[in-house]
Amino acid sequence: MKLKIFLATIFILAGLISGPILVHAQDTGGNTEEITELNKQIAGRKDKIKELEDTIAKYKKNIEIKQTEGVSLRNQLSILDNHLAQIEADIEMTRAKISEAQLEIEALQLSIADKEAVIAKQKKIIVKLVQGIHADDQKNYLEILLTNDSFADFYNQVKYLENVYTDLGRSVKTLRLSKEELDAKKLQVENRKKTYEDLKKQLDDRRQDLTEQTTEKQNVLTLTKSSEMRFRTLMDSLKKQYQIIESEVRSYEDQVRRKLEQQNRAGDLGNGSFDWPLGGRYITATFHDPEYPFRRVFEHSGIDIRAAQGTPIRASSAGYVARAKRCSTASCYSYILLVHSGNLSTLYGHLSQISVAEDQFVGRGDIIGYTGGTPGTVGAGPFVTGPHLHFEVRLNGIPVNPLNYLGN
Repeated sequence: MKLKIFLATIFILAGLISGPILVHAQDTGGNTEEITELNKQIAGRKDKIKELEDTIAKYKKNIEIKQTEGVSLRNQLSILDNHLAQIEADIEMTRAKISEAQLEIEALQLSIADKEAVIAKQKKIIVKLVQGIHADDQKNYLEILLTNDSFADFYNQVKYLENVYTDLGRSVKTLRLSKEELDAKKLQVENRKKTYEDLKKQLDDRRQDLTEQTTEKQNVLTLTKSSEMRFRTLMDSLKKQYQIIESEVRSYEDQVRRKLEQQNRAGDLGNGSFDWPLGGRYITATFHDPEYPFRRVFEHSGIDIRAAQGTPIRASSAGYVARAKRCSTASCYSYILLVHSGNLSTLYGHLSQISVAEDQFVGRGDIIGYTGGTPGTVGAGPFVTGPHLHFEVRLNGIPVNPLNYLGN
């Protein structure tokens, strides 16, 4: 008899030590139909987004094809029309993505509500089970054995308690993991929500892009008066002006570097690292932008950063003012050229006002001028579409991608 009691006690302790444990909750939420309907709507948004992505790709392809063809007014207008259509599709796609995120968040919140209801029910079950187990724990193992008519009854009771413990632990673990999964998903969607909130800001920027592209088309039509010959004349003039500026920039940079070396002042040019010249960082045209409207005339040699007319421009690094070209007409291109160490230089174009003079040193962050680019304003240059800063980084006189030099 003592051996049986000892073995039974060991068996019970082994069962208790085997770990915590429990019953699986039936996940029958009350929002199932609403979630199903939301998922259908989400699927519809995804289909719409895919359709718009295909449409945008088609417009980009059309632009690429047109850019390989000869420069003509008709061709240029076709490129601009495709740009406008692409931006409109991009705006619509952004709206669809924002709507998709909102639907996903709503569906997730309903799903979480259902899961929390299930967890609440399960907690009540757990409390009752724990109370029952606790009541049994108050009894001496010998007392439990002696109150049973046979060892078999005692054994069945032990197995029953063991199963209850096991089910309890499994249920608790399942619900815990389920809750963690939902929390993780909620966090993921909240992060996506922030992303799409950022997209709302980009949506406003794309609307501005649309306005500028429309303005550009109107400018082309106004300046050319729908005349192919007049358009070619303007393009030739634009190309010559670009070549003159390029030649001028390289000449001034070479002269300044020789002058500074002779004066042993090259050490005053900073360390060659660059900050963004403006607080805003919305880029409307990238370096060698494949969608640049006048790419057949010349490559886009820098980045265009959107900024309101008259926004302060700061020197990206300490440097020497090699050129500060002031203008008195709208067709003239106003710019500042700063020379830095490491054979690097920076150029700031479409200026409405210049605050520095040639042959002076400037420190990093010093205000050197103010942005322009509004069509028809002094220093904006030809064929501009809206206020912005054209910013270049040059290495040994050759334009390079500014994004490879600017901080994050």
